[in-house]
Amino acid sequence: MTDLRHSDQNTVDTPPETPPPGQIDTDYNIGQDNIEGKLGPIGFDIHNPVFLISALTVIAFVAYTLIFPTQAESIFGLLFSSVTKGFDSFFIGAADIFVILCLVVVFSPYGKIRLGGKDAKPDFTYTSWFSMLFAAGMGIGLMFYGVSEPLSHFSSSLGGTSVGPDGIRTDWAPLGAATSQEEAIRLGMAASIFHWGLHPWAIYAIVGLSLALFSYNKGLPLTIRSAFYPVFGERVWGWPGHIIDILAVFATLFGLATSLGLGAVQANSGFNKLFGMPINENWQVVLIIGITSIALFSVIRGLEAGVKLLSEINMVVAFLLLVFVLLAGPTLLLIGDIGNFLGAYLQYLPALSSPVGREDVNFMQGWTSFYWAWWISWSPFVGMFIARVSRGRTVREFIISVLLIPSLVCVIWMSVFGGSAISQVVRDGYTAVTEAALPLQLFTMLDALPLTSITSFIGIILVVVFFVTSSDSGSLVIDTIAAGGKVDAPVPQRVFWCIFEGIVAIVLLLSAGGLKSLQSMVISTGLPFTIVLLVMCVAIWRGLASEPRD
Repeated sequence: MTDLRHSDQNTVDTPPETPPPGQIDTDYNIGQDNIEGKLGPIGFDIHNPVFLISALTVIAFVAYTLIFPTQAESIFGLLFSSVTKGFDSFFIGAADIFVILCLVVVFSPYGKIRLGGKDAKPDFTYTSWFSMLFAAGMGIGLMFYGVSEPLSHFSSSLGGTSVGPDGIRTDWAPLGAATSQEEAIRLGMAASIFHWGLHPWAIYAIVGLSLALFSYNKGLPLTIRSAFYPVFGERVWGWPGHIIDILAVFATLFGLATSLGLGAVQANSGFNKLFGMPINENWQVVLIIGITSIALFSVIRGLEAGVKLLSEINMVVAFLLLVFVLLAGPTLLLIGDIGNFLGAYLQYLPALSSPVGREDVNFMQGWTSFYWAWWISWSPFVGMFIARVSRGRTVREFIISVLLIPSLVCVIWMSVFGGSAISQVVRDGYTAVTEAALPLQLFTMLDALPLTSITSFIGIILVVVFFVTSSDSGSLVIDTIAAGGKVDAPVPQRVFWCIFEGIVAIVLLLSAGGLKSLQSMVISTGLPFTIVLLVMCVAIWRGLASEPRD
C-alpha cells in the first residue's frame, strides 16, 4: 500500500487554512499533549506534564506535612510572616492596577467586543449567570466575615493608635484610627467593604476576561496559559505554559482548602450553638468529609445539574436571610446606612488602596495583604469558572456584571449584617456579639433577633452549600487546567481533585497549625500568581486591540 501522507497530490493545490478574523493562527490542538487510557474501569485524559507534576507535588506535600508536622508548621508561619510583611505594597499596588484596567476597558471602545464573536448568544440567563459567579467567588467568605470583620475594624478604629518602642504602630486600626464613635463606625465599615468590593472582583474579572477572550475569540484552549500567547507565542505550549498552569492548580487547590477549613470551623461553631456539638478538630474533620461528599455528588452531576442548581438555590436562601436581618433589625437605620457606608467606602478608598506611605502596618499586612493574596489564589478557579459561563456577553457587560454589581451586593451585605451587629453593640449595649469567638459572631448576632434557631440553622446551611458550590466549580476548573483545556474530561478526574481539596484541608487543619497554616499556604501560592496576573493585564490589552471591529 502506498503511503500518500507526504506525496505531492496531498499538498499541491491545497491552500493552507486561515483562522477566522481575530483568531490566533497556531498549530496547537487542544489535548494534543494529553495521555489517555484506563485504569480498570476508570478512564483518564490528562495533560502531560501538568497533571502529573501537580498531583505528585500535592501528594508529597500532604506526606511531608503528616510526617513532619512541627517542622511544617514552623515553615508555614515563616512563609506567612515574610510574604505579608515583605510584599504588602506589591499586593496592594497590583490590585490597584487590576481595578484601573477594568474601569479603563469598560469605558473604552473595546467594551463593545462580544465574547465568542459578534453573533454569540449567552448560554445562561442573567439570574443563573450571576448566581453562579457570586456563589463561586465570595459566598462562604461573606458568611464568615460579614459580621466579624466590621466589628473588628470598628473596635480597633475606636481604640485609637498605639506605637511601640521602635516607632512602629502596634494597633490594628485602619488608617489613622477614629476620633469619634460615628467616625469609627464609618471607617470600620469602609475598611470591611474595601476588602470585599472593587479590588477582589477586579482580580476575578481580569482572569475571567482573559480566559474568555483567548478561548472564545482567539480559538485557544480554555486554560490559563492561553492568555499568555501574546507574550510567549508558541512557547506557551511548552514549559513556560506548563509552569503557569501548575501554579494555577496549586493556587486554586490551597485557596479552596483554606475556605473549606474556615467553613468547617464556622459550621462546627453553629452546630455547637444549636445542638451542642463539641468544638474540636475531630468534628471539623467530620464536617470537611461531609461537605466534600456533597461536593462530590454535585461534581458528578456536572455544571448544569449540579453547580447551576445549587448556586441558584443558595442565592435565594441568602437573599431571604438578608431580608430577614434587615426587617428584624433597625430597618430604617440599616437602609439609610447602606448609602452612608457606600459613601464612606468611596471616601476612604484612595487612602485604603494606597500601597506606600502607610503607618497602619498591622491592618495593611495582616488584613489587606492577606486578603489580596487570598483572592489572587482563588482567581484561577473563579476566573476560569466565570469564563466558562460567560460566552455571549460583551466585554462591557462582562466587567460591569463581574465587577460593579457584585461589589454593590457586598456593600449591601456588609451594611446589613455588619451594621446590625454594630447597632446591637452601640445602641442596644449587646456586648455578647463582640465577646464571642470569630466563627460564632454571626450566630451571636442572630441570637438578638427573633427566630434564632431557624435563622442560625439557615446560616449553617448557607455556609455548607456556599462551600459546596465553590468546591465543585473549583474541581471542574482544576480538572480543565490539568486536562490541557478539555472541558469534557472523564468524571473520575474531577472526583480526584475534589477529594484532594478535602484531604489538604484536613491535613493542614490537624497536623500543621490549623487555620494559620491554611492561610500561610494561600499567601504563598498567591505571591507568584500575582506576577502571572500582572502579565495577564498586558495580554488582555493586546488581545482586545487585535480583535476585529466593525
